[in-house]
Amino acid sequence: MKLQPAATAASVPLRVVTYNVHRCRGMDRRTRPDRIAAVLEEIDADLVALQEVIGAGPGGESQAESIGAALGMGWVMAPTRRLRGHQFGNVVLSRFPIVNHLRHDLSWKTCEPRCLQRVDVHVRGTLLHVYNVHLGTAILERRYQAERLVAIVSDRHVGGAKLVLGDFNEWTRGRATALLSSRLKSVELQPYRRRQRSYPGLFPILHLDHIYYSGRLDVADIELARTRRSLVASDHLPLVANVALGLD
Repeated sequence: MKLQPAATAASVPLRVVTYNVHRCRGMDRRTRPDRIAAVLEEIDADLVALQEVIGAGPGGESQAESIGAALGMGWVMAPTRRLRGHQFGNVVLSRFPIVNHLRHDLSWKTCEPRCLQRVDVHVRGTLLHVYNVHLGTAILERRYQAERLVAIVSDRHVGGAKLVLGDFNEWTRGRATALLSSRLKSVELQPYRRRQRSYPGLFPILHLDHIYYSGRLDVADIELARTRRSLVASDHLPLVANVALGLD
């Protein structure tokens, strides 16, 4: 049974998800944005953070546009690089109005370009800052990115509730985890689920996807969206949180 935060006059329940869609290429090696959209439709989230999404380009329809249209949600994309002429990077989808969108470069030396996407949404008059990230695979690269990420998220000029979610690519508890845990509250799967790993999808042995938060946010429940469809749609499983946002 899914637990929802109690709705009060001072708070609103939100369902959020982070999902590395692996270019919408499934474990069966078929590229199907419609299948990713179907997984997300079953989850029925209010806010969605996606990584490894193919955007606009000369070779056909944008995956970001296709998924957004299928779900009927507004979306914004933060490209990290070009992939065969197309934009490639992070996407946030929202059922609430998106009022601001920023992209912070996290690229390190000659490693694959990376970025931190910040999306500000209005939830019943309250501003919520959503940070969507996909960190690199090298240890020194992630150390640099973690320090920059924490500095950006901890900016005192950006007040209010904050959600930081994405694929952190940490196989063990590393620099990013330690730094973020020292500054933000961490959503831990252990109290909620026996299965705590989200990668690779069919036989997950690693916990790479994480959610952190600060401000007037409370967590009611965490889940891995483990269904027959989600097991093959990507090489990651969606990580879902039910939270309550305190209203201004």
